[in-house]
Amino acid sequence: MIDRDHDLSLVRQAKVLNISRSSVYYSPRPVSPEDLAIMRRIDELHLEYPFAGSRMLRDFLNRVGVPIGRRHVATLMKRMGIEAIYRKPNTSKPAPGHKIYPYLLRGVTVEKPNQVWATDITYIPMARGFVYLVAIVDWFTRRVLSHRVSITMEAGFCVEALEEALAKHGKPEIFNTDQGSQFTSEEFTHVLIDHKIAISMDGKGAWRDNVFVERLWKSVKYEEVYLRAYDSVGDARASLGRYLHFYNSLRPHSSLDRRTPDEAYFNHPAIAMAA
Repeated sequence: MIDRDHDLSLVRQAKVLNISRSSVYYSPRPVSPEDLAIMRRIDELHLEYPFAGSRMLRDFLNRVGVPIGRRHVATLMKRMGIEAIYRKPNTSKPAPGHKIYPYLLRGVTVEKPNQVWATDITYIPMARGFVYLVAIVDWFTRRVLSHRVSITMEAGFCVEALEEALAKHGKPEIFNTDQGSQFTSEEFTHVLIDHKIAISMDGKGAWRDNVFVERLWKSVKYEEVYLRAYDSVGDARASLGRYLHFYNSLRPHSSLDRRTPDEAYFNHPAIAMAA
C-alpha cells in the first residue's frame, strides 16, 4: 500500500491509509537467539544497575559464563536504546537539525495533575525478537496517560502516544523528556509547540528527571514482561495494555497514600472541576 516513490510523504500516506506510522519504516532485523538471550539479561542488569556501562555489563556477563566483549555489549545496548545513567562532560548532542530545549523543572514544585507530563521509551523482550514501549506519564499522579508499542524506534509511535494523551486528557503546562532523537525531532516537538506547551529537556544520561518513568519501567518489567514470553507483537501489545490498565486502575501506590493512579488523577480537584 505504501509507495516510497510517491509525491506524498510516507507519514502522510500512513495517515491517509490509517496505519501506524512506525510500521512504514520497518525493515526486518534478524537477531540471533544467542543475542536475544544476552539482550534480555542486559535489560535485567540495566534495571538493577542503571549506572553500568558497556565495560561493567561485559564484566557482569563474563562472570556468569557469557563470553562477550565490550564492543558487542555496546552494539546490543545501542540496538536496545539504553545507556548508562550518569553525568558526563559535553552531554549529548542532538541529531542533526534537532533543537535542544532548556530544562524547566529546577526548583519547580509539582503539586497537581496535568502540571508536568513526561515520556520515555523502553526495550521489551519477546520469546523471539523484541519491541519498544513508549508511555506518556503524569508526574504528580504517576498515571500512564497513553502508550504505544512499536517494532522500530522511529518518532512516529511516540507522536501517536502524545496525540492520544492530548486528545483524552487536555494538555500539561510542561512536557519533560530526555534528549532522545525521537523527542527532539520536529515531528514530536511541533505537536507540543502547536498546543502551546512548554518543552523541558534534561541532560542526556541524567537520572533525576526521569525517575518516575524509570520506576514505571521497573514495575512493567518485573510484574509483567519478565513473567511472560510474548509470541508476537500483537500478543505483547495486548498483554502490556492489560497490565497498564491494572497499573492505573487497580494497583495501589505507597507514594500515593495507597491510592491508584486513576484515583489520584481523577479525584483531584484540578481534574474534577475541569470535568
